[in-house]
Amino acid sequence: LEKDTVDFMPNYDEKELEPTVLPSAFPSLIVNGIMGLAVGMATNMPPHNLSETIDALQLLIGNPSVTLEELMKVLPGPDFPTGGYICGRSGIADAYRTGRGKVIMRAKVNVEEWKNSREAVIVTELPYQVNKGQLIESIAEQIKEKRLVGASDVRDESDRDGMRVVIEVRRGENTNVLINQLFAQTKMEDSFGVIQLALVDNKPKYLSLKQLLEHFLSHRKEVVTRRSKFDLVRAENRLHIVQGLLIALNNIDNVVKIIRTAEQTDAARSKLIEKYKLSEIQANAILDMPLRRL
Repeated sequence: LEKDTVDFMPNYDEKELEPTVLPSAFPSLIVNGIMGLAVGMATNMPPHNLSETIDALQLLIGNPSVTLEELMKVLPGPDFPTGGYICGRSGIADAYRTGRGKVIMRAKVNVEEWKNSREAVIVTELPYQVNKGQLIESIAEQIKEKRLVGASDVRDESDRDGMRVVIEVRRGENTNVLINQLFAQTKMEDSFGVIQLALVDNKPKYLSLKQLLEHFLSHRKEVVTRRSKFDLVRAENRLHIVQGLLIALNNIDNVVKIIRTAEQTDAARSKLIEKYKLSEIQANAILDMPLRRL
């Protein structure tokens, strides 16, 4: 920020300046995802794997005309932190192509042998943004109301090693039928409505995956260019001063004599500028130095 990488604007009460956007070093909008609501508009971007996103950016840098299909080979879809499964790829492809789509998510389950020759459905991962406590409460309520006839009990056995929700299967019931019921009647199957709406030049716009990547690359190019220009100007200014100091060093005796015999600083500055063709900045740098350092 201190290297003029982004523009600044007044804050809400115009007492301070704040950056219009942060110079992000990685595509946080894609990697972290975001959810937001406004009047008549909504944004709902899923999170993605950082390494896969960087691979997609590198692919786009190497080939600006890369196709969506080629991008999806390295960035196949969202990466939800709660795990689970994504069912099908058509919803992902729609979202990446048009900016809108629906992703179907399912919990990760496995079947374990239970006591007395019975079985249990073990849930170890949940769809994104599904609350475990509310899910268990919903399953327990449906068992009580006989809407999940294949289940006899549900409990939470999660610990520091990970999540583990146990759903006991009634004796004689088909476990696969119960699993299908759980997917159909509970949040063990859920959907994520992808809405890739973002501000482009302060105007809301639906963006494809490629457009999202392109806008980030454009942002990074601007940040790196502005940072480099800032560093260049600072280095050139320093070089200008050093060149003046070298002139003073090569003529040290005369320079010291001019400074000592001058009645005022202004007079010494004028003589240095006239005699050695220095700029005012160079002359000031020489005069600002104590004589022992000079």
